[in-house]
Amino acid sequence: MTRIDRGIVVLGGGPAGAAVALGLRRLGHAVTVVGVPRAFDAIEGVSDRVVAGLRGVGIEAALAAIAEPSLRRATWAGATTALNSERLVDRAAFDSMLWQELQDHGVECIAERVMRWTPGEHGDDGHALQIQRPDETQPTTLRARFVVEARGRLAPHPPQGVSRGPETVALLWRGQGAPGGEAGSAVESLPGGWAWCARLPGGAVALQLTVDPSAIALPQRAQLGAFVRERLSTVDAALPFLDTAATEVHALARTSGAVLAPEVCGATWLRVGDAAMAADPLSGNGIFQSLSSALQAPMVVHTLLNHPADAPHARRFHTERVQGLFQRFARIGRDFYAQEARWADEPFWAARRAWPDALPAHGAAGNAPPHIEGRPVVDRDRIRLAEVVVTAEQPLGIWHVDGVEIAPLWRAAQAAPGREAQALAPLLGGDAGRAQAALRWMRAQGWR
Repeated sequence: MTRIDRGIVVLGGGPAGAAVALGLRRLGHAVTVVGVPRAFDAIEGVSDRVVAGLRGVGIEAALAAIAEPSLRRATWAGATTALNSERLVDRAAFDSMLWQELQDHGVECIAERVMRWTPGEHGDDGHALQIQRPDETQPTTLRARFVVEARGRLAPHPPQGVSRGPETVALLWRGQGAPGGEAGSAVESLPGGWAWCARLPGGAVALQLTVDPSAIALPQRAQLGAFVRERLSTVDAALPFLDTAATEVHALARTSGAVLAPEVCGATWLRVGDAAMAADPLSGNGIFQSLSSALQAPMVVHTLLNHPADAPHARRFHTERVQGLFQRFARIGRDFYAQEARWADEPFWAARRAWPDALPAHGAAGNAPPHIEGRPVVDRDRIRLAEVVVTAEQPLGIWHVDGVEIAPLWRAAQAAPGREAQALAPLLGGDAGRAQAALRWMRAQGWR
C-alpha cells in the first residue's frame, strides 16, 4: 500500500470541483483532483449564465462541448410556448475536456475512485483517503491537509440529519439517431410527473421522465428503455424526439429529489455543488446549481487554512449561502409546480406545490426595515466580518455597491433626515456627485 501526501484534495472533477480547484490554484495553492468519469452519459441543458460562470472561473476549452443556443418548447399549465432557448451539452464530452483542461492549468488529476473517506476523520498527519483504480487489487492511501467533497449526488451523506424534498426519480433514456435534423429541447407536464427531451446536432437523443417512485411500478433495468419510450409515446412534446431509427445507448434511473447535507463545512473539509445541496431539476439546470455554491468556496478554503482568526466567519459564510441557495432553488421549483393547476390534486403535484414552505422564492417574508448587522463577506481572497445592510429582499446583507460600502452611508442618511446628501458627502471624500448617486440607489431600493 503506497502513501501519497498532498495539501488540498478535491473529490470529483465535475464543474463544481473544477471551479474550486482552479480558484485555489489562482490563490497559490497546490491542488489534487481525484475522480473517475461518471458511470452514464447524459445530455443536459444549460443557460448563458452557466457559460459565463464557467468562463469566469477560467474554463475555456471545455466550453467547446456546449452547443449554441437552440429552441426550447414548453407545454405547461395547458399552454405551449417557444419563447426560450437553452444550450445543450454532452456531459461525457464536456467532462473529458474539463478533466484535460484542469491538467493544462497545472492541477494534478488522479483518475481513481475514492473507496473510503468520512469528513472529520483526520489525525496529526491529515485526512486519510483510500483510492483505487479498477485494475488494482490494493488501495493507495492519500493523505490531505484539506478535503473538498465535490462528487455530486454520489457523495455519501451521514445517516442522520439530511434534509430532503419529496422523493423523486428521473428515468433517463439515451439514444443515437441519424446526424442532422433540428437540435432543441422540450418539456411537458404530465398527470404523474413531467418529461424533458433533447436532441444534439449530431443525432444524440435524450428522454427524461421524472416521477414519484412510490407512485409507479418501475421495471427491471433491461426493460427500462422500452418503458420510458412507451410512456412518452403519447406525449406531444416528446414525439419529435422519438426517432424510430435511434438505437438505445443506455437507460437508467437516478434519484433527483432535493437534498441538503446536515453539515457543509468543517475546520479542514468543505462540501460544494450537489454534494452540499442538490435541488429538484425543475428549479433550474444542474450545472448552474452546482456552480452556485462553488464559486466562492476557494476563498472559504483559503481563509480556513491561512486566517484562523476568521475561520468561524468562513464556516458561517459557506453554511449560510448553501442553505440559502437550497431554500431559494426549492421555492423556485415549488412555484413552477404551482403554475400547473390542472392536476393540483394529483399526489405528485400536491406534494411539490406545497414544499418546502409558503415563503417567497426571493428574499424573506415580511417587511422588516433595513438594518445593519455584522456578517461575513468576501474581501478579495478571504472571508471576514463586516457591517452590511440587511433587508427583506437581501437577507444575507449588502456590503457595497460599485465599491462603496453601504452600511456607513445608510447610518449617516438615517442620522440626518432631510440633509442626507450633505451627510453622505464626507464619507465619500467630499464627492457630492457620488453622494447623490448613493442616495438615489438607496431610494431606488425602497429604503426609508
